[in-house]
Amino acid sequence: MIFLIKALQLILALSILVVVHEFGHFGFARLFKVRVNKFYLFFNPRFSIFRAKKINGKWQTKFFSRNLPEHEVQAVDENGVPKTDKKGKPVMIPDDINKLPADDWRRYPESTEWGIGWVPFGGYCAIAGMVDETTKESSLSSEPQQWEYRSRKPWQRFFMIVGGVLFNFILAILIFAMLLFKNGEEVLPVRNAYLGYKYCRTALDNGFRNGDIIVAIDGGEANSSKDVIEKLVIEGKRNVTVSRNGETTTVCLPENFGEQFIEAKEKQFMTPVIPFVVDSVMPQSAAMNRGLQRGDSIVGVGGKPLTDVEDIMAAITDNAGKMTTIDFYRRGSLVSDSIMPDENGKIGVVLRDPTHIFETEKIRYGFFAAFPAGIRMGWETLVSYVKQFRLVFTKAGAKSVGGFAAIGNLFPSQWNWTIFWSMTALLSVILAFMNILPIPFLDGGYILFIIYEMITGKKPSDKFMEISLNIGMIFVLGLLVFANGNDLLKWITSML
Repeated sequence: MIFLIKALQLILALSILVVVHEFGHFGFARLFKVRVNKFYLFFNPRFSIFRAKKINGKWQTKFFSRNLPEHEVQAVDENGVPKTDKKGKPVMIPDDINKLPADDWRRYPESTEWGIGWVPFGGYCAIAGMVDETTKESSLSSEPQQWEYRSRKPWQRFFMIVGGVLFNFILAILIFAMLLFKNGEEVLPVRNAYLGYKYCRTALDNGFRNGDIIVAIDGGEANSSKDVIEKLVIEGKRNVTVSRNGETTTVCLPENFGEQFIEAKEKQFMTPVIPFVVDSVMPQSAAMNRGLQRGDSIVGVGGKPLTDVEDIMAAITDNAGKMTTIDFYRRGSLVSDSIMPDENGKIGVVLRDPTHIFETEKIRYGFFAAFPAGIRMGWETLVSYVKQFRLVFTKAGAKSVGGFAAIGNLFPSQWNWTIFWSMTALLSVILAFMNILPIPFLDGGYILFIIYEMITGKKPSDKFMEISLNIGMIFVLGLLVFANGNDLLKWITSML
């Protein structure tokens, strides 16, 4: 069931992102009066689950119908001899669509075919006259037509390509804005966790101590734990000023600290030390029998001073069914008493929510104020991801690259709309950045060629575009195999 919930969240999130991305291409294509042959959610090899097309002002639909081949005929030379390519295969060119029956959808190319495929990932927007994964150079007519992508000016083609990335980033901004409008923004400043922090093994091995409070990093303030991770792990800053037992000291980290952190697969860099504060006492419990009250804060068990709630709970559990001493503060005075936890190691108290213990910074946004804040959050997310991307080129970073399983595991095991939309916004930013990389087959590759054309005045040939597209596709597919192979290897390792 957990797998199903995560899988459904992943498919829904990616479906939203794909539709928005492809609609960015579609919108600019139609703005510049370029035909869009097909717009599909999911891929549809051989057949489609659903397809629809507006013909003569009326919508027609089909379910579970097979894909029709392109309406083509073999080309002939000036002597009427059929043409073949270097491999001996027939050279096909578009045939006259007026030869098709009146009910054949291929007879109406000016109208877009909308559909849903059966492979539940990805999708595409087939723009007329554009060499991409849906169209080969050989299938285009010899001369660019007025409704085709290749007949448009470079700046128009630039916007048709960049539209997908642009729409993904706008979607992320809108989601962030609505989340901020609904929930606001709450941050625990590092300095406000007055008992200090517990650090991961990698941090402890490099000079941190549990209880340290980070004061500054390379002379600049770190407001939240998110800032700390970004500066130390992502940006690679090394000099950390901490408050330790009331004194200030400096922790100097090695250059490869970020790689160490990734290699160790640490889940959290630091977590605040949370005190054991009683919020309420259960009836007929050991706590009620010994007179514990709301607001009491336990700081020791069995004569051993303790500060963190997890350590205190573990010590109480270790004394299940045995009388032991506890030390606690009540209205500023230290009190010692004895208590007997039940056979399950419980004393019968409900703990206070940490958000009611530490002073957090809560910001509320009105509807219109949420949009500038959403832009800020979207930009910060993009900048943070770009900084993280450098770690992919390290040995530890390459091992951490994950595929669909890794992305799916980012979603919670129980459906939570706030987390779902937060993750969708994050993935939208990542999708925008990855697509803008200058790799043929990705949007960034097309943009690179268009910029080259703008500078030199020379347009790459359709044949060159097809070859570069195939090379880029092989590269991208290789990355997908590598990423999902990492997922498989991690799963096999976890089973051993």
